[in-house]
Amino acid sequence: MQTPIRRKLRPEDARRSNLALVLQAIYDDPQLSRADLARTTGLTKVTVSDLVAELIGTDLVHESGTSGVSRPGKPSMLLGFNAAARDILALDLAAPDQLRGAILSLRGEPVLTRVRHLDGAVGAEALAAARELAKELAAAATRPILGLGVGTPGTVNADGTVLAAPNLHWHDVPLQQLLAADLGLPVRVENDANVAVLAERRFAGGPDDLVRVQLSRGVGAGLLVGGHLVRGAASDAGEIGHVVIDESGDLCSCGKTGCLETWTSVPALTARIAADPSHREDLLAEAGHRLGLALAPVVGMLGLAHVVIGGPAAIVDTPLLDAVRTCVANRTRSEFRPELELIPSSLGEDAVLLGAAALVLLNQLGVA
Repeated sequence: MQTPIRRKLRPEDARRSNLALVLQAIYDDPQLSRADLARTTGLTKVTVSDLVAELIGTDLVHESGTSGVSRPGKPSMLLGFNAAARDILALDLAAPDQLRGAILSLRGEPVLTRVRHLDGAVGAEALAAARELAKELAAAATRPILGLGVGTPGTVNADGTVLAAPNLHWHDVPLQQLLAADLGLPVRVENDANVAVLAERRFAGGPDDLVRVQLSRGVGAGLLVGGHLVRGAASDAGEIGHVVIDESGDLCSCGKTGCLETWTSVPALTARIAADPSHREDLLAEAGHRLGLALAPVVGMLGLAHVVIGGPAAIVDTPLLDAVRTCVANRTRSEFRPELELIPSSLGEDAVLLGAAALVLLNQLGVA
């Protein structure tokens, strides 16, 4: 039996981890002193002071004033996170027939947004448009750039290569490598549904155990368990859009028949409603039921209690949500299971952009 390789923890790894621990605490609570940080993190006061000095030196943290607590001796100095210290670049490649880009602060506040219409372009043309939009954002940034985050449809491996994105006609596209070479910046590329679930947790107060479905050009789900993204052995966890739910259904772009995406993607459902507008609510409810069929085994197997649905408001409407909720509840109900919370996303069309920013925060600063 081969002995597993164990990486030895280096001093620089421990310091990086402690820096992230301290920065996370300051990011989440703007009313902490150095003594508070020592109690919160379990680190010594000397270590905390050293780490805070480094963070102040990089302009990520600043002293924001003294505490109002009356105590003997010198008042405690409070520490604040400087959201304006860096720009984050973000790309959303999942919206139907357009690419969206943004420059955001370290708190996810939009500084600038750009939209580039694809007009049906796929393959190499769509790739060129994405690269040009990234360059445009980088040129427009006015502060040091922390990195670029990208949410793209399709299956994306750990190296940021888009293994397959049928709707964009992409196969084995080394997107992360290409963009990093173009910009000379740290770049992280992830599936759009995966970054969107990061946004729910970071910017919408979502729980550590959560599934978020993204209805857009395709249909995907991002899954957090214990606060960690579940990517799967083949980097395709959450690819529910190509789960067959109707063997006699329509042909899907992936080549199979009756995939969930043929019913619940934004283009497919919009076309069905346009063809029969008088039955809009019925069509939304039918799509919601089919989405529930795909979600119920996931919710039941993992014991999830929180589901978020994201997408255009005209699609993620009451008939669809009620049908998903009813279907999942009926198929997973037991005396031990808590009541399912299934809600629409509060992040609107910016969920993927915010998730791309969250991805950069996580990978560059360790802020989850």
